Amino acid sequence: MVRKATNTDIPTLVQLASCLWPEHAPQSLAEEMRDLMKQKDAAYFLAETQGIPVGFAQCQLRTDYVEGTHTSPVGYLEGIYVAEHCRRHGHASALLAACEQWAAEMGCTEFASDCEIGNDVSLRFHLHAGFQEANRIICLTKKR
Repeated sequence: MVRKATNTDIPTLVQLASCLWPEHAPQSLAEEMRDLMKQKDAAYFLAETQGIPVGFAQCQLRTDYVEGTHTSPVGYLEGIYVAEHCRRHGHASALLAACEQWAAEMGCTEFASDCEIGNDVSLRFHLHAGFQEANRIICLTKKR
C-alpha cells in the first residue's frame, strides 16, 4: 500500500531518508521535510506492508530547466528508497506510480529523475521503470 505522507509521518520519513542520504543530519532532514510539506509543489509518499513503513519517495515540481524535457513544470523524482529486505516486491514501482500520478494531477505532462554516475542499481531501476537516459554530466568545482 502506498499513501501520501503527512506531518505526522516525518519521524518515519527521516528514518527511511537517512538510509538514502546518510550524509544529512536527521534534524536537517526533518526541517526540510516540514518546509516542503507546506508547499503545494512537493509531496512525500510512504509504502507500507501490513502497516509497517518499508519505503518512501519524494517528488516535486521543477520549473527550472530539466534535462531532456520540453515543458514546465516537470514532475521530478527527488528520491526513492525501499528497505533492502523489501526490494523486488513492487514497492518502488508503486511509489513511483504515486509520484507520477501526483505530478499529472498537478498538470505535468513530463516526469523526470536523475541518478549519480556509477549508481548502477538506481540506473537499472529507472530504466526498468521506463525512464530514458537524457544526458550524462560530470560536475566540477574549484575553490579559490
